[in-house]
Amino acid sequence: MDRRRLLTLAAAGCLAGPRIAGAQPRLQRMPAPPPISREERLARLAKAQELMRRQGLSALIVEPGSSLIYFTGVRWGRSERLTCAIIPAEGEVGIVTPFFEEPSVRETLAVPAEVRTWQEHEDPLALVAGWLRDRKAGAGVVGFEETTRYFVVDGLARNLPTATLRNGSAIVRGCRMIKSPAELALMQHASDITMAAYRLTIPKVEAGMRPIDIARIMNTATAALGGDPEFSLVLLGEAAAYPHGSGKPQVVKPGEVVLMDCGCTVQGYQSDISRTFVFGEATARQRTVWSQVQKGQQIAIEAAQVGAAAGSVDDAVRRYYVSLGYGPDYKLPGLSHRTGHGIGLDGHEPVNLVRGEATKLAPGMCFSDEPGIYIPGEFGVRLEDCFHMTEAGPKWFSQPSRSIEEPV
Repeated sequence: MDRRRLLTLAAAGCLAGPRIAGAQPRLQRMPAPPPISREERLARLAKAQELMRRQGLSALIVEPGSSLIYFTGVRWGRSERLTCAIIPAEGEVGIVTPFFEEPSVRETLAVPAEVRTWQEHEDPLALVAGWLRDRKAGAGVVGFEETTRYFVVDGLARNLPTATLRNGSAIVRGCRMIKSPAELALMQHASDITMAAYRLTIPKVEAGMRPIDIARIMNTATAALGGDPEFSLVLLGEAAAYPHGSGKPQVVKPGEVVLMDCGCTVQGYQSDISRTFVFGEATARQRTVWSQVQKGQQIAIEAAQVGAAAGSVDDAVRRYYVSLGYGPDYKLPGLSHRTGHGIGLDGHEPVNLVRGEATKLAPGMCFSDEPGIYIPGEFGVRLEDCFHMTEAGPKWFSQPSRSIEEPV
């Protein structure tokens, strides 16, 4: 059926999208929670320093990215010109940045810090080494945030051969994996915006639309509601059988699956929600697979209890799917990816709900729950909602889909 024919049928009222429960939200900005306070950032630094002292580190190097924002507030991009923070085990933070970038870097700096600048002909790692020597940390153990680029590690090794260099991920993870009430509020708001944008977008899906058409509606709604659009993945028909899609041309057709995976940020904190529905009338097979994924998502949330190993959540889902004849393991048809990932300032951050992950679930940890089923050559179903751990167990950021007819 060509696109013109689809549009004609839609105009005649012959095709319809899914139902939306309740009243549609208004397309106006949703009031946001307060930003992360200076006091909270100082508490984060204090916790990092306590962990560093326990583990014998003298300092921690952090490049631009989510961890630099987390500890210092500095929002900066990575380039060949080094900007970084040096967090010592005792005392004030150091910032090293190019001379001409200092005013811009200071615009978002949210904690007390000594800023040292370097000129274009100078080696910035020599400046980092000098800062560490001045703090009596030149012969100590220096950790690096785990995404630090090799040239930074190598440059410090050359400029500071007296130091022992080590992966500092245990320090960063020890702080970032447990979200504060302020962080949870921002993540909740991001999820609320994404759900509201879904309610505005899904009724507008029409026959003949391309993924880019639907994504544009979703992103426009997200921005109007107060979120910064992060991603809007739309997979149609067979493309939904491949978790991150296909490059083949796709248009909305009657009786085919529409899989949407969308998220936004609010002050850097992310949402990640997936919905799957059928444009028009769903087949018995589509309904069956959808219901199986719905149950898989529920099995995951029930397994996510305080003290349980993160990997045990994935194990529980896979046992159920194998009992239905899927898999085993990552084999298709079935679940070809982990059940969930950590989420916060990064859309994907440690730790994951994946086989073998021994980290115990604890209050403040945040995860996605997305045990999709994918059937190559036919379609896929992914239902994804995020949750955070509380003392009483897991709590949803967004309420899961009711049915294939009422995805939001």
